Amino acid sequence: MINKILYLLYQPYKWIIFLPFLVLSTLFFGFLTIILVPLTNPKIASYICGAIWSRLNGYMTPMMVKVHGKENINPQQSYVIVSNHQSHYDVFVLYGWLGIDFKWVMKQELRKVPGLGIGCEMVGHIFIDRSNREKALASLNEAKKKIVNGTSVIFFPEGTRSKDGKVGDFKKGAFKMAFDLDLPILPVTIVGTSKILPAHTIRLFPGIVHLYIHKPIDIRQYTEDRMQELIETAKSMITSVLK
Repeated sequence: MINKILYLLYQPYKWIIFLPFLVLSTLFFGFLTIILVPLTNPKIASYICGAIWSRLNGYMTPMMVKVHGKENINPQQSYVIVSNHQSHYDVFVLYGWLGIDFKWVMKQELRKVPGLGIGCEMVGHIFIDRSNREKALASLNEAKKKIVNGTSVIFFPEGTRSKDGKVGDFKKGAFKMAFDLDLPILPVTIVGTSKILPAHTIRLFPGIVHLYIHKPIDIRQYTEDRMQELIETAKSMITSVLK
């Protein structure tokens, strides 16, 4: 009963304050990216516009994020980052609190979002046309040139948001790229975003999120013939803190 009352009390704030702030901040930081990329570089623009945009919208929700395992990151090392996916709020958590430069692998449709789409394109995020396998592979091959000097790439290997919080089957794309680039896998787990914004709903509500950064997996201990074993190792690490 108390939760229902709190939820009802939160609704005016969500519609009158937070959602307009989300729209305006997305437009503002998206177009600021267009200005900053030529004046600075994609890495700086990505931090100023992406990380600050994420944190501001997180704080405005309000969402508090607790980060565990930051010591497992080497800022000079590039990684293939794999994460579970529970909510659109995973984007805010990773962009705002992971603390390293990375490129997203995102669906082509997001390119059309005002502000967000052009901003992501300017800083070098990777758009994938899932309906066209050849174009998707071409985009990934082009993206490999950007994953150097401490810049990483991030995947949601489940491919979509979980409706029940359980981690689904992992696709092989992230792990294939790790072998192609000879980069370690960095598994991360997000806990709590499904309660802030459940998948396929607009039932937004404040909350606390935990971001777990696990120890990197050295892929040199595996071969491509043992890719499924590598996938299961990463999945096991990610799910180890969900319970």
